[in-house]
Amino acid sequence: MKKGIALLLLAALCLFNFIKNNTSDQDPYLVTDYSRLHPVKVERVVKGKEEQQLIALLKEAKQRKWTVSIAGQRHSQGGHTYYKDGIVIDMTSYNQILAFDPAGKKIRVQAGATWKDIQDKINPYGLSVKTMQSQNLFTVGGSISINAHGRDIRSSSLIDSVESFRLLIADGQIIEVSRTEHADLFPLALGGYGLFGIILDVTLTLTVDEMYRIVTEAVAIGAYSDYFRNQILPNQNIRMHIARISVAPSSFLTEMYAMNYIHDESLALEKHNKLSVREDGVIPSKLLFNVNRSFDWGKDAFWKLQKFYFSKLQNSAISRNNAMRSESEFMEYRTAGSGDLLQEYFIPVEEFSGFVQSMKNVLQEADLNLLNITVRYVNQDEEALLSYARENMFALVCLFHMPLSDQAQAGSKATIQRIIDEVIRHRGTYYLPYASYPSLQQFQTVYPRSAEFFAKKDQYDPEHLFMNYFYEQYNGKGE
Repeated sequence: MKKGIALLLLAALCLFNFIKNNTSDQDPYLVTDYSRLHPVKVERVVKGKEEQQLIALLKEAKQRKWTVSIAGQRHSQGGHTYYKDGIVIDMTSYNQILAFDPAGKKIRVQAGATWKDIQDKINPYGLSVKTMQSQNLFTVGGSISINAHGRDIRSSSLIDSVESFRLLIADGQIIEVSRTEHADLFPLALGGYGLFGIILDVTLTLTVDEMYRIVTEAVAIGAYSDYFRNQILPNQNIRMHIARISVAPSSFLTEMYAMNYIHDESLALEKHNKLSVREDGVIPSKLLFNVNRSFDWGKDAFWKLQKFYFSKLQNSAISRNNAMRSESEFMEYRTAGSGDLLQEYFIPVEEFSGFVQSMKNVLQEADLNLLNITVRYVNQDEEALLSYARENMFALVCLFHMPLSDQAQAGSKATIQRIIDEVIRHRGTYYLPYASYPSLQQFQTVYPRSAEFFAKKDQYDPEHLFMNYFYEQYNGKGE
């Protein structure tokens, strides 16, 4: 009886917290991104429809001295998709699948197509994408503009999957870009945050869909690097890997769980390859995650729930395409005055435990609400000019909850810069699509080819038609 009453009280608290934290505070006349940190007034937002319309928009913008920014789902958090008093081109409606070659394992899509659109098209043919983020809601153009990575430990970052793309550049020309044609622009526009033109469509190489058996296990922080090097990487049947680190006060940054996706030919793909359509249990998970935001005991409860979830997954079967459609809706958050912000740090494999301890020391001294850490592996890949994977690295994706007030953001920025100092000390890098807390000096230290990147920007777009706040903050010229 007492247990039932306690559960009812917990449910009531969760529901109150959910209702309280499910309101919007956005002025509809301002444009911002997922962070909601810097809403600004723009000239207008235009839906991308067809090539001649986009060419005309660039011509008009040049005549009127407006800037142009390119937006997809706007899940970047550093002002990459808009600029004050400029035109924002929303590419989400520019989303057709243009060509599909199942035998050649290739697909060509417009930039506004989502990874879900691609998965829905190729899944019946037993094919899968090579690399994408852990959710399929993002646009292809947005993903390659940030050179995303995923949980496949046998693939590199997304640039490796791109065969070619068509780019609408500042002078109104549409050019084909590949490793052999206009090759100079290939490593610039991919991971170029919309600063070199409008990516119109992309040709991607695909791989086969296959069946995995999930194996989960607890791993000590200090043993994780050796565990990964000695047990995971040598086993070629382990195709994907992800880990989670506890943020619960009772085990803060000391416990972690690994989840491995092991290729199993005994599992019949045709029995498991129906694509998941909706997320199960979104509302209960969302309620619990809101409690995780608000209370220390909520973090302990959520970590226990995650460990139970890991145990339930043991030896379960999943197709590659479904493994890439992981749940995210329960983490969506919109509340007046506060928000969830991502930071991502890439740490050399052998530096992992030392960095986690350094970050723990910083966070224990600061008032910063850490909600979640996932760990992925990224192979060395320096093809993009602004490459984050200078060697084989673990990616620590950190979700923080913080007030959006200027005073609170100043404190958060100072703490994040302290963490970035530790990233640098451990030979690491950080990801550029997120809130622009790192200083200019930290950016230039972590990305030593940034001066070359911005010089190329000046070369290909001397009038700075394509503009965003990432450029303004980090170009080094005080613009």
